[in-house]
Amino acid sequence: MSGDGVAEQESEPFPLSALQHAVYCLRQAALIHIERAWADNRYTAEGHVLHAVADKGGSRKARGVRRVMTLPLSCKRLGFAGTADLVEFHPRPDGGETPYPVEYKRGKPKLHRADEVQLCAQALCLEEMTGQSVSEGALFYAETRRRVVVPIDAELRRLTEDTAAAFAAVFASGVTPPPTTRRERCRACSLKEICRPDAVSRPAKAWRTRMVERLAATEAEAP
Repeated sequence: MSGDGVAEQESEPFPLSALQHAVYCLRQAALIHIERAWADNRYTAEGHVLHAVADKGGSRKARGVRRVMTLPLSCKRLGFAGTADLVEFHPRPDGGETPYPVEYKRGKPKLHRADEVQLCAQALCLEEMTGQSVSEGALFYAETRRRVVVPIDAELRRLTEDTAAAFAAVFASGVTPPPTTRRERCRACSLKEICRPDAVSRPAKAWRTRMVERLAATEAEAP
């Protein structure tokens, strides 16, 4: 591959949705977004039905709030792009609008922060695209049929940016990480049979060494 080709590949944005997978499990994110492996289970099937409602697109205004469905998003600074289920644009006294992302999820609020990171990533995109600060958003869960307000605070921003940096390195390398040591998450994973965490024995240290060597070789080829 030529130096120009390497540069072009490195600049390709990765899917915003990968951040949710990466928070849950970096290997899962790589299997889905690098190896293109996927398997539906009951949880993912319910998610498809829920997003079919949100994915109709369009824009409307109610009580002064402009609501845009399936809005394309991108964040050049962190290198990802995707689509928001819903973005509300709330009017301000100065005549402008404040973006407010709303992400639809099946089930109910979770113990981990994967959903919050995905929402924060949307907020970071909206800030870059509109120049307006986004201080909060919301997660709508189908099981409870309620919104959970999520402050886009410094801690969540840091987790989101760290996750983006970690997955960007994996995405650029094209190398799938070894299985996680947090095996309790494997039970609900739709990729368990594809991932085969108990059968994969590559040590994490060896994987990190290979990844560093591959990135170093890529940089050496660049002009």
